[in-house]
Amino acid sequence: MSDLTDLDAEDAKLATLARGAAGRVQQATGAAVRDGIGRTYASAAVDLPSLRLTALQAAVAQAYAAGADKIEAAVVFGAESDEDGLKAAREISADLTAYAVLRKEVTRLV
Repeated sequence: MSDLTDLDAEDAKLATLARGAAGRVQQATGAAVRDGIGRTYASAAVDLPSLRLTALQAAVAQAYAAGADKIEAAVVFGAESDEDGLKAAREISADLTAYAVLRKEVTRLV
């Protein structure tokens, strides 16, 4: 376990985007991913009566819908992990790097 200052600049940016995505819609969790050409996608968890997605699932869906064929990195904010989201991300890239940020503590997931 480490803290946010231990992340490189690009992964720290993902943490900031994930936190912001959660905050915009008053959700506890957010996530962000970076694709193979450096584009970023961020989302909060979706909790509607007709649709439920974890934050990472939603961010991965955005990347996939935009044509991403690789995910380099992912950050989940506000949760210890997101197994369903990681499963979706691995369907695009088996070799991604993923972190969970809970408060200011960072845990490498993959």
